Amino acid sequence: TMKSRMQRFIKKANALFLATVVVPTALSAVYFGLMASDVYTSESSFVVRSPEKPSTSALGGLLKGAGFASARDESYTVQSYILSRDALRVLVDEVNIDKSYASPQVDRINRFAGLDPDDSFEALHRYYTKMVGVLTDPNSSISTLSVKAFTAQDALRANQVLLERSEALVNRLNERGRQDLIRFAQAEVDQAAARAKTAALALSNYRNRQGVVDPERQATTQLQQVAKLQDELIATTTQLAQLKALAPQNPQIPALENRAKTLRAEMAKETDKATGGQQSLSNKAAEFQRLALDADFANKQLASALASLESARNEAQRQQVYLERIAQPSLPDVAQEPRRLRSIAAIFILGLVAWGILSMLVAGVREHQD
Repeated sequence: TMKSRMQRFIKKANALFLATVVVPTALSAVYFGLMASDVYTSESSFVVRSPEKPSTSALGGLLKGAGFASARDESYTVQSYILSRDALRVLVDEVNIDKSYASPQVDRINRFAGLDPDDSFEALHRYYTKMVGVLTDPNSSISTLSVKAFTAQDALRANQVLLERSEALVNRLNERGRQDLIRFAQAEVDQAAARAKTAALALSNYRNRQGVVDPERQATTQLQQVAKLQDELIATTTQLAQLKALAPQNPQIPALENRAKTLRAEMAKETDKATGGQQSLSNKAAEFQRLALDADFANKQLASALASLESARNEAQRQQVYLERIAQPSLPDVAQEPRRLRSIAAIFILGLVAWGILSMLVAGVREHQD
């Protein structure tokens, strides 16, 4: 009959309401009210900045006014490190984060390896990425690090260690970049210094071997001496010609002839030293000039390499990246999670929605069958 059908529908509806609303709400009230462990969140904020990279945000403009700008790429590098297995290993070694997350005092649903018996390091890392987060504001490049733990002290200590290790990472990147930038310039300086030393040694050995200091200057001096001798020879031959013309029997004529002969011999000797033969100064000057040019070129290369090295050092200093803390890790005085009443209310509302949808589906099926 219609009445019996109605009674059966109400009975099923009541059973459906009990299954979708009453039971889940009661279970959530028991769990969130009596069992769920408190979760504390420690937060800190930082910015990775560089003196050369521009920024268009308000905070970037402020930092730029202080001589620095945000370094967005390095911020993502720090973020990747914080969420890495290396950072997790540091927390395991220094703050025993694995024991904290797997503590028996934590409810079985929230604790690590509570419902799932897998307690491997990979499972711990998956759990860790749910408890630690880094959010970077794309406008200001400020990164916010949040660490969740089941005690306030554990959350604070883990946040502090992660910040310290992130700063150490930035310093290592700085040092490696500085060394890579300077290493090539230093190698160029070493090579240029070796070439300059070799060229100077070759020039010195040539001077010692040939007994000359500067053949070109010495040849100039020799030629000046020849010019003086030539002037004396001209004066002597002129005087000799006058005496022969005016007084052929003058007793000074033999002396003047002897002097002219001596001057010619001296001129020939000095000229030979300057320009004649394999051992002449002019012949030595060619090799000396080549060695001197090699030494001068090597010294200029060394000076250029030293300037490049100084420039590389300045550039390395200018490209330094800094992790600047804006807010220190906080020590939470109350638990931020779980939000017990909100969670119970959310489950109650979801249960009502599910009950309403299922009730309509059941009524539609019933009506179709009738």
